[in-house]
Amino acid sequence: MQIEVVLPHRCLLGEGPVWDAKRKVICWVDILRGEIHEYSPYTKNHKTINVNQMVGAAVLCADGNFMAALRNGFAFVDRETSEVTMIADPERHLPGNRFNDGKIGPDGRFWAGTMSHTDEPEQGSFYTLDTDHTVVKKIDKVSISNGMAWSLDHKTFYYIDTPTYTVVAYNYDKTSGQISEKRVVINIPDEDGSPDGMTMDNQGMLWVAHWDGWQITRWNPDTGEKLLAIQMPAARITSCAFGGDNFGDLYITSAMTGLSDDELARQPLAGSLFVIKNIGYKGLPGLEFGCSKESRAKNQDKLE
Repeated sequence: MQIEVVLPHRCLLGEGPVWDAKRKVICWVDILRGEIHEYSPYTKNHKTINVNQMVGAAVLCADGNFMAALRNGFAFVDRETSEVTMIADPERHLPGNRFNDGKIGPDGRFWAGTMSHTDEPEQGSFYTLDTDHTVVKKIDKVSISNGMAWSLDHKTFYYIDTPTYTVVAYNYDKTSGQISEKRVVINIPDEDGSPDGMTMDNQGMLWVAHWDGWQITRWNPDTGEKLLAIQMPAARITSCAFGGDNFGDLYITSAMTGLSDDELARQPLAGSLFVIKNIGYKGLPGLEFGCSKESRAKNQDKLE
């Protein structure tokens, strides 16, 4: 498998890759710099939106804009003007927290979790944002909210709280968005590095990025078996997502934050966005948050 650097740009803390199939661009965030990036592998155009606060995740809206999980809560981000409109802040009372990873679920809600700025254990929570801007807490006492995925039949939700070194599963109700009956389905060996972001392929297998693990791994959530490990040219691998034509390319984000000068010298590609083209597996089409400028304005009026 040939690992390529997508473009000559390095993030402090790259995260949350999302393939925009309509525009054929890969989108990702630099959490610490507060940037949303998008890049076209076809035109080579690279665009950056600065949201002026840390951004844990940015997902696609039905109208082509972004819904983001920021340091100060959920926000609508206009893709053309870069205007940020705050929607809801469920942790206004917790200024030491920020949002981290997030995804759109099969129920159409935006699922995203929080964590402490200083990595204090069990200070975060996990939430859903509905299209009417209702926020519901799903999980509490989270340490570092990270990877999430849903089974092909939409009956199981998979989740990573990084310091646990596990992938847990919940029963999932697509209509209500309710989760229940938590159990551990994958145990990550310490030597593999901390489990971070996660995605699913079209065979129902989970792909996990490993912080300080120099790798991406593929797992069977039904058996807990590791099926594949791909060594990467950087230690802090943060997340992955399938994209490209027919979702056959795997995009992989990484980080350079916290590395010493010696470590950075040994990892000149740390912080890069990588791609493995035609990896031999295929992903699933991404989901969109059902939010337009018009519905946003309507809900803002309702909230105010």
